[in-house]
Amino acid sequence: MKKLTCLLFAATMLTGMVSAQVLINGAGATFPYPVYSKWFNQYHQKFPNVQINYQSQGSGAGIRQVTEGTVDFGATDGPMNEDQLKQFQDKRGSAILHFPTVMGADVIAYNLPGISRELNFTPEAIAGIFLGKITKWNDPELSKANPGAKLPGSDIIVVHRSDGSGTTYVFVDYLSKVSKEWESKVGRGTSVNWPVGLGGKGNEGVAGQIQQTPNSIGYIELIYAIQNKMAHGNVRNAAGKFVQPNTASVTAAAAGALKDMPEDFRVSITNAAGKDSYPISSFTWLLIPAKIQDQSKKKALVDFLHWMLDNDAQAMAEALDYARLPKAVVAKEIKAISKIQ
Repeated sequence: MKKLTCLLFAATMLTGMVSAQVLINGAGATFPYPVYSKWFNQYHQKFPNVQINYQSQGSGAGIRQVTEGTVDFGATDGPMNEDQLKQFQDKRGSAILHFPTVMGADVIAYNLPGISRELNFTPEAIAGIFLGKITKWNDPELSKANPGAKLPGSDIIVVHRSDGSGTTYVFVDYLSKVSKEWESKVGRGTSVNWPVGLGGKGNEGVAGQIQQTPNSIGYIELIYAIQNKMAHGNVRNAAGKFVQPNTASVTAAAAGALKDMPEDFRVSITNAAGKDSYPISSFTWLLIPAKIQDQSKKKALVDFLHWMLDNDAQAMAEALDYARLPKAVVAKEIKAISKIQ
């Protein structure tokens, strides 16, 4: 009898353990995938009953899937616009909240045989290349920014994203600020009609295309350039200074936006003022429904957000060449978490 009681107790405990398992699914931006992968793995190790699965599919997919309700959360590098917010409200019957996670940079990566130095890029050169107006590597706009560099007369091969992408949104948001022609002809969006170039899916796909294609150029998130040991350039900022993309210059770009950051955290920090600001910088966001029916998932997501904002998690991001969130943003987010019902 005692043995049977012990077995029943063990079975009950096992059932309780199984029922306590919480599976959360998310999808979206490839820009922050390296840090999200790290975070979700570390969080599962710390809290084995919570498993967070994340599909790196692009910001467009993240917005679409969280709106359709096929994932528990989305992720994007370009904040949802008013139409997208309304669509979510209409479909899901509640609002969706933006939570900044880290900050990063789009870098101008290139594969230029024979050139080992770090190149400088002006806004005019970047816009001209992606508009298809600057077609040679030794174009005067590139040569004058890189005195002493023996730039070849090779054709420039442009590589861009083929999927809906927050990395694209950040890049074209920047181009729209520095080039009236770009703003009028192409504009902003997670997907745009590219005037020229080859498409690659995800940051991974664009990085791969550039690596495989001599004389090519494209835009990728900083961590992908570093991990793949890819050449990437400095960009002239609004103060007229060529700035290297790194955590310090991304943090500098965010500094000016903090006093005007809206309550919903949807803010652009491209082409920011300040002599040390890297001009193609951005926050990246998790998209969390304001109402979550499954209380176990709600608790798990709320607990994860608090953990993510903690100093240790932000330090993990910094180790992967993302800029940690400013303390003022962390404080605002902690208050905003209470909006999740």
